[in-house]
Amino acid sequence: MSNPAQRRSTSLAIISTGFVVLWIMVAASPFLWTLWGSFKVQGDFFSKADWTNALYGVRTMIETGDFFTTNGYYGAWVEHGFGESVINTAIVVVSTVIISLTLGTLGGYALARSGFKYSFWILMLALVFRAMPHITLVSGYLLPFFEWNVWGYLPTSIIVLVAINQPFTLWMLHSFFLNIPKDLDESAMVDGCTRFQAFRHVIIPVMWPGVITTGLFSFLLAYNDFAVTASLLSQDNQTMIPKIASFLGTTQVEGNVMFAVAAVVSAMIPLFILVMFFQRQIVSGLTTGAVKG
Repeated sequence: MSNPAQRRSTSLAIISTGFVVLWIMVAASPFLWTLWGSFKVQGDFFSKADWTNALYGVRTMIETGDFFTTNGYYGAWVEHGFGESVINTAIVVVSTVIISLTLGTLGGYALARSGFKYSFWILMLALVFRAMPHITLVSGYLLPFFEWNVWGYLPTSIIVLVAINQPFTLWMLHSFFLNIPKDLDESAMVDGCTRFQAFRHVIIPVMWPGVITTGLFSFLLAYNDFAVTASLLSQDNQTMIPKIASFLGTTQVEGNVMFAVAAVVSAMIPLFILVMFFQRQIVSGLTTGAVKG
């Protein structure tokens, strides 16, 4: 016969499992609904008369002859060149992550190993800039970009995104470096390494999960950005998020909402793959950054 402690443990496990399953269903349902709706026509997915039309595809069957259609994907990718926006996004995101991690790693290591008081004030200043609205930096860059005739090109958005993201990477990587004992640096230099060699061959491999974690957050910032890319890029150089917004139309121009729905699903797939691929490094990096010593 089970004792009361075992019964309580079993009940707690059942309640916890039920809560997790419920949370996953609530969190995943909007994405699954959007994925399902991307293969319907607008009359079904946004039906005001009966929301079940999105399930059975009544209008989709009438308009296309099938319960499912790929017209949304064809319109977004082929007719409106969403693939070009994907390439632009890849260029902006990869460049932002590489530059931010390079500067953040070097700066975070220097501040973590510095014994001067100015390192604290540099971090405080970085925190102030990180707390500022993104559009504040955008407005500050507009005048020189117009004067130099470089507005509308991808490098302009990369510069601003790096400026916005750099304080965050500096803080994150600085905290990771603080958790690495200085003895590792000193031991490597005793064995004949220079400071940079010790940093490259000894410190970086130890804190690699922290670099992955910071890089992922930098990736998400650049990938999901709208304010910077919409303000600084021309229509020919749009990234994915402003391109999706353009599918929705304006008060003067009618858009195609199903193109936007299909594009949203297309934009979610790389994020899902990235998180699944780096999930162990992300958890390890967050755990390492949370524990000091």
